[in-house]
Amino acid sequence: MLKKLSLILLAATTSFTVSARDFSDVKIETSKAAGDVYMLTGPGGNIGVLATGEGLLLVDDKFAPLAEKIENAMKAIVDQDLKYVINTHYHGDHTGSNSYFSHKAPIFAHHNVRNRLKSNDSLTKDALPVVTYDKGVTIHLANEEVQLTHLPKGHTDSDTIVYFKNANVLHTGDLFFEGRFPYVDTNGGGSVDGYIANVSYMVNNFPDDVVIIPGHGNLTDKAGMKEFVAMMIDTSQQVKAQLSAGKSEADILKAGVAQEYKALSWNFITEERWLKTLIAAYK
Repeated sequence: MLKKLSLILLAATTSFTVSARDFSDVKIETSKAAGDVYMLTGPGGNIGVLATGEGLLLVDDKFAPLAEKIENAMKAIVDQDLKYVINTHYHGDHTGSNSYFSHKAPIFAHHNVRNRLKSNDSLTKDALPVVTYDKGVTIHLANEEVQLTHLPKGHTDSDTIVYFKNANVLHTGDLFFEGRFPYVDTNGGGSVDGYIANVSYMVNNFPDDVVIIPGHGNLTDKAGMKEFVAMMIDTSQQVKAQLSAGKSEADILKAGVAQEYKALSWNFITEERWLKTLIAAYK
């Protein structure tokens, strides 16, 4: 039942969006992060690109209708062959173009990405990662060392963060929603406490001057990540205290979050939905 519900939620947040939208006028924008690493933005999750004279590496690939636009944007940086693709987790706004790019380069991901995509009957075999791992793996391309690390039970149970060591750039996948409340996919193996622990791990284990490509939002830095995890800790503690005091869900929703956090509400994870996520985690 949980697996079925998770697939329904995934369809609601990705497939419906694709079928309901015309992507023909969409532009994929390119921003330099640092070194040979770039961020591509547009509908769906943020993409990371390592562009070298020896080939390209792609982190996440948005929605299927955008595949050729993504490829053109990559090759506009450096016109080289695609060597590797990485999925940071299984959601369709990060893996939607797998079927296109899998014919050009092998896809790397945590075991659970393959398992969850494989359980989706609407996907074909060529959408699946072909290199999977438990804790992580390192890819060497040109002069860059690309470190893939699995962090468990956060946004989902399939999350990988990608660190470009020489460029000092970190792609967090959806373990960081810059400037907005996060989505914790509890039906996909995620948890609030695990999410907080994983963001805290990133804060504590990467250089202070690291450049950060979030799963959604603007290119940012560790200060932005610290604000993000501080918000999660603060709102979690507030909800725990209210529940301990016997407050009902209605009471907590009426009280809302602190004024400083209200601007983090967005179309998918509103203030109300974030509070309901916390209530479900701690009641």
